[in-house]
Amino acid sequence: MTQTVEYQKHYYPGTREELVAKVKAQVSQKRFDHILGVEQAAIELAKANNFDVEAASVAALVHDYAKERSAEEFCNVIKAKGLAPDLLNWNNFIWHGVVGAEIIKDELKITDDTILNAVRHHTVGAPQMSTLDQIVYVADFIEAGRDFPGVSEAREIAAKDLTAAVSFETKHTLLYLLNGNKTIYPAAILTYNAYVAK
Repeated sequence: MTQTVEYQKHYYPGTREELVAKVKAQVSQKRFDHILGVEQAAIELAKANNFDVEAASVAALVHDYAKERSAEEFCNVIKAKGLAPDLLNWNNFIWHGVVGAEIIKDELKITDDTILNAVRHHTVGAPQMSTLDQIVYVADFIEAGRDFPGVSEAREIAAKDLTAAVSFETKHTLLYLLNGNKTIYPAAILTYNAYVAK
C-alpha cells in the first residue's frame, strides 16, 4: 500500500504532488520508480524510529534528483559553488549526492540542512549521521525494487535497528567495491570506521 504524506511546508515550499512532478521531470521512469520506492521505505523507517515523516518523504523524493545530470553540469556546479576541488576527480556516484544537494537547493528551493545533508550522505554515509541521514541511506539500499544477495537480511535488520542497518549496508557496500577492485571514496572509509569497525 502506497503511503502519502501531507506536507505542512516545513521542508519544501509546496505540496508533495508538486515535488513529485518536478522530480519526475528530471529522471527516467526507472529512476523515478526507484525514488518512489525509497520514499515508501523512508516513511516506514521514520515511523519505526519516531521521526518526522514529512522530512523523510522530502529527502527521499529528492535524493536522486540530480542523478541523471551530465558530468559537465556537475563540474560546472563544483567550480561555481567553490566546492572541494577534489570532487572533480570523482564521478556521478559521488556527485549526485554531494553536488546534487546544491542543485536541489537552487532548483527546488529546499534550504533545510537536514534534508540537504541526507542527500549529501546517502551514497557513502558519513562518520556522524543524523537520524534522517541514516533513514535515507538505508531506505535507498532496501527499497522494494532492490534485488541483490543480502537485501532480505538488510530489510530484517532495518526493521529492528536503524544504526545496525547502516553498519550492515556500509560493510556490504565496501566488500562489493573491494571485490570489484573499485576505487573507494575516502568518506566511505570514515563511515566504515565509525559504524562497522570495533
